[in-house]
Amino acid sequence: MIEILTAAEVTRARVTGALVADILQTLRSRSTVGTSLLDLDRWTRSMILEAGATSCYVDYAPSFGRGPFGHYLCTSVNDAVLHGLPHDYRLADGDLLSLDLAVSLGGIAADSAISFVVGSSRPPESVAMISATERALSAGIAAAGPGARIGDISHAIGTVLRDAGYPINTQFGGHGIGSTMHQDPHVSNTGRPGRGYRLRPGLLLALEPWVMADTAELVTDADGWTLRSATGCRTAHSEHTIAITDDGADILTLPTRA
Repeated sequence: MIEILTAAEVTRARVTGALVADILQTLRSRSTVGTSLLDLDRWTRSMILEAGATSCYVDYAPSFGRGPFGHYLCTSVNDAVLHGLPHDYRLADGDLLSLDLAVSLGGIAADSAISFVVGSSRPPESVAMISATERALSAGIAAAGPGARIGDISHAIGTVLRDAGYPINTQFGGHGIGSTMHQDPHVSNTGRPGRGYRLRPGLLLALEPWVMADTAELVTDADGWTLRSATGCRTAHSEHTIAITDDGADILTLPTRA
């Protein structure tokens, strides 16, 4: 289903997006050496409930997962890149952590992900990988607007990732979002310009470039959810929810505080 939101619904989506961004910013500040992934999940639950919002993850049970996710936040560390199931792991200096969060508020969902290095260490390869996903995300947003096509976004994202030297996996990518978290159209992280669905004002998209350092192959962890690089290499993931407007694309998942 491709859902086109009304102006009032887009306004509500801005509130949801800001909430997601602010929660992620808080979690980033609390992701210090020794912090447990389970603590991050508990804090997320508390902030969602305090805001009167609903988790898009806790009851989520798609075909590619093992039953309901059962948690409020995806926590992917180092070689884990997507759908990281929170568990009793304490963050170490230099860990590359990706946090992915989706909530619904006022009947509209928003989805965002950030990657960063924990502690004082700054491994150059990790910093470069995170930067590549952020630049690819910016390129995809710049390519989005009324009259553009999904392929234009995919091509922009893929060009940045490929030029940075990273293999691109096409099993998972961006997606439409609105009254539910995952909708059509699918937004691959590589593609041909001028192809696919033509964008319209009122369409919400979650764009999410993600890469693994030296492979495009994923393996599923024993928990049935966490997706890891097949070679054990590090990974990174960046995501924003955007709204297509008459003038271009607005980023909905920006924090409201510095």
